[in-house]
Amino acid sequence: MSSNFKVTMNEYLPLRDVVFNTLRQAILKGELEPGERLMEIQLAERLGVSRTPIREAIRKLELEGLVLMIPRKGAEVAKISEKCLREVLEVRRSLDELAIELTCQRITEEEIQELEAAEAAFAEAIRHGDAMEIAESDEHYHDVIYQATGNSRLVQILSNLREQMYRYRLEYIKDSDKRQVLVVEHEHILRAIRNRNIADAKSAIREHIDNQQLTVSKNIKERDL
Repeated sequence: MSSNFKVTMNEYLPLRDVVFNTLRQAILKGELEPGERLMEIQLAERLGVSRTPIREAIRKLELEGLVLMIPRKGAEVAKISEKCLREVLEVRRSLDELAIELTCQRITEEEIQELEAAEAAFAEAIRHGDAMEIAESDEHYHDVIYQATGNSRLVQILSNLREQMYRYRLEYIKDSDKRQVLVVEHEHILRAIRNRNIADAKSAIREHIDNQQLTVSKNIKERDL
């Protein structure tokens, strides 16, 4: 492990959450690379903590699909695979269509303003060019749509799926050519929701997800050559 990530203490969070967030960010940023072994003793020494929060963090990362437990070998950072991408996006495509239909029916004027603000923040993040900032503002934009459904069960399921999407989202926005396309797609989605046009909104969200799948699949195939 040659990367230089370290734990940043937070007085408001339990140690196990701080360790989890630290390891999660290291994986998402590529500081812990796909296929890299996660050795509890080494990680504990490196972060200056006991093995217990490391073990708990690895278990949570496995649930998010960021870590794989290999029999007789232990934990390693999960590779970004086309199969995982396809499975996650198949589920997300259906749930997003449901979410956007409910949002078109239920969104309030206040929530429309919140979505407009989220779109503006996303466009600003694109101008700055920082991948993590773009990913987080993209996530917030979609969160506003999900919250506007008024369906807490759906929001909960999408929140879990969102965690599994994070690496693919980062992989997508690394491709700077696609960033302006994302802004345009967000604008189409926003306009359809504002007009409460369910058919247009569903079409826009499908196109948004399909483009992501095409680009990330291409990147994965090129990397595996």
